[in-house]
Amino acid sequence: MDYRKLGQQGPTVSAIGLGCMGMSEFYGARDDAQSIHTIHHALASGITFLDTADMYGMGHNEELVGRAIRDRRDQVVLATKFGNVRGDDGSFKGVDGRPAYVRAACEASLRRLGVDVIDLYYQHRVDPRTPIEETVGAMAELVKEGKVRFLGLSEAAPQTIRRANLVHPISALQSEYSLWTREVESQILKTCRQLGIGFVAYSPLGRGFLTGRIKTVEDLEEGDYRRDSPRFQGDNLAHNLAIIRRLEEVASDKRCSLAQLALAWLLAQGKDVVPIAGTKRVRYLEDNLQALEVQLSKEDLAHIDQVAPVGAARGLRYPEPGMRAVEL
Repeated sequence: MDYRKLGQQGPTVSAIGLGCMGMSEFYGARDDAQSIHTIHHALASGITFLDTADMYGMGHNEELVGRAIRDRRDQVVLATKFGNVRGDDGSFKGVDGRPAYVRAACEASLRRLGVDVIDLYYQHRVDPRTPIEETVGAMAELVKEGKVRFLGLSEAAPQTIRRANLVHPISALQSEYSLWTREVESQILKTCRQLGIGFVAYSPLGRGFLTGRIKTVEDLEEGDYRRDSPRFQGDNLAHNLAIIRRLEEVASDKRCSLAQLALAWLLAQGKDVVPIAGTKRVRYLEDNLQALEVQLSKEDLAHIDQVAPVGAARGLRYPEPGMRAVEL
């Protein structure tokens, strides 16, 4: 396993992390025993970086991760997130970054995770009603109290990142980044590099699309939220599948899977980029880890840029309500 440091003063983590969201919600039925087995296999394979959030499964995901690491806490750099508020029925109620909420959310996450300290604590989405200075100020108090070690933001715009970093060092920005979502390259990634902030790429496999296993929405389980995702619909899907076919040709030439190609491409974008590939199955985890063995030359990267340039994918990456919560 290779390891990378998040930010100038942040934690050192495995070059590929494990996103745990799909173990609890959004991507079909859950199987806790299988998921815990996958987490244990990840740790045994050298993965140290686990990512969860309080909203995943309405707290279930934090509880699941907590159970999985209870007897191996020292092997884990544990990241979780707060800010997205949901009702008792699971509906999304908006974003809350008020200082009192920050503290309450952290205390609740610590209880569910069964730990004394969170290694990396992110604001999941930026609250437009609360100045970022107030939110990060409250997060900084948690650091002083020893409840949190490092701070992060998710889906924040450059100016927000700069303002936040003036209050307390930000170790990592987590935003969507993959071969079909490259918009962060224009300003956000540059801002992180100017400030010495690590970049954590979520959905590095395009919500499973960059594995080549999804050819139609019928390939997705009933209840899978991707059935309603714009990029998986109608003409958008047909357009995006054409990109997949061309990328599969590149992967074939490199004698690797499409998922391995997608992860290797991200790893090649800089030592400050750490993809968190989500899966609840060991066989996919093992496939993802083989990306560390894929070497991409400058010619390979130039060819991939031609096949999947910035803006190549068609369709919003979230339905309209979800996009409204993303700072651009």
